[in-house]
Amino acid sequence: MKRVMLSIAALAVLSLVVDTVSAQPPPEKSPERPGFDFGGAPEYDRPSLAKNDAEKQALAALEEMTKGRWYLNITTREGRVLRQLTEALGAKRVVEIGTSSGYSTIWLAMGARASGGKVFTHEIDPEKVKLAGENFKKAGVDDVITIIEGDAHQTVKQHTEPIDVLFFDAEKKGYLDYLDQLLPLVRPGGLIIGHDMHGRMPDPRYMKAITTNPDLDTSFIMMESFGMSMTLKKR
Repeated sequence: MKRVMLSIAALAVLSLVVDTVSAQPPPEKSPERPGFDFGGAPEYDRPSLAKNDAEKQALAALEEMTKGRWYLNITTREGRVLRQLTEALGAKRVVEIGTSSGYSTIWLAMGARASGGKVFTHEIDPEKVKLAGENFKKAGVDDVITIIEGDAHQTVKQHTEPIDVLFFDAEKKGYLDYLDQLLPLVRPGGLIIGHDMHGRMPDPRYMKAITTNPDLDTSFIMMESFGMSMTLKKR
């Protein structure tokens, strides 16, 4: 009986600890480690290492972007995951909705370049288009990227070829329309990734669309930061 009572007490304490931890907001961004701002294990989490001069140039540009007001739309960890997924898929055609400063686009371009692919990124703001273009040149990936300026709800109609990776990081209420228009082009085995899935950010209609369609399978990753939905279009 005493052992049972102790076990019940231990479970109660553990439950309290888990509830307390899960209720904590994400930690503040660390000025000592820009970009590496949510969770992780510092003893293992190290910056990407350049394999060659081209990677060295791209990583240097990304690092420089973390030091100023560059409209970083994703964290460094999230960027690395985008690059890893893109390269692992051997993506030939990547479509991004929402370029901003081009930080996420450069990560995608690094993955696409490894497999001889291209990135097509959509941005409505002319100033951001200009800024992103400058950043792509600094990173040495401008030959891999095509910037499509204008309202993406209209400009995505330009796409007619199969898409390997589709990344949404624009206005959240637009995700469902982008999905409806571009899902037929995503190849079987391709990925649809949505940013800002943490908290109250995502559009419930989009969430329903990616979690109730039997042709799709969705996981939620990097939820310790802004969060991303990772949706596989089944073969």
